[in-house]
Amino acid sequence: MIAYVTVGADDIARAKRFYSAFLPALDYALKEGPEGLSYALPAAPEQSVVLPDFYVKPTFDGHPASAGNGAMIAFEAHSQSQVRVLHAAALAAGGLDEGQPGFRASYGPHFYVGYLRDPQGNKIALFSNNPVEPGRDG
Repeated sequence: MIAYVTVGADDIARAKRFYSAFLPALDYALKEGPEGLSYALPAAPEQSVVLPDFYVKPTFDGHPASAGNGAMIAFEAHSQSQVRVLHAAALAAGGLDEGQPGFRASYGPHFYVGYLRDPQGNKIALFSNNPVEPGRDG
């Protein structure tokens, strides 16, 4: 199981504006500290933690942060409508469009996804794969 994912950011305030435009709607709570931003899902009373956490931090080595080639982080939304709303919110908060929300022929018939780049260039996917909603084929 993945315990956490970290992306680097040179401008934490700009990154906060971007990620806070959609992660709270996916139930992530923000904790902010001198080491950066920590987004975590709430734990139910019988759970100790819910993984993975998502961190946005300055680089440890002091060099500029950079996006990984071929790396992408995907966040699951509750519905196709939420994918559209959150994709638009992330764009308005400084993200760059990497693919408007919709179905992709190379994925399953219910996989609905929109792609973004955060202000640092990290690729982000917002997706829904809800079989109850209309699929690609109607």
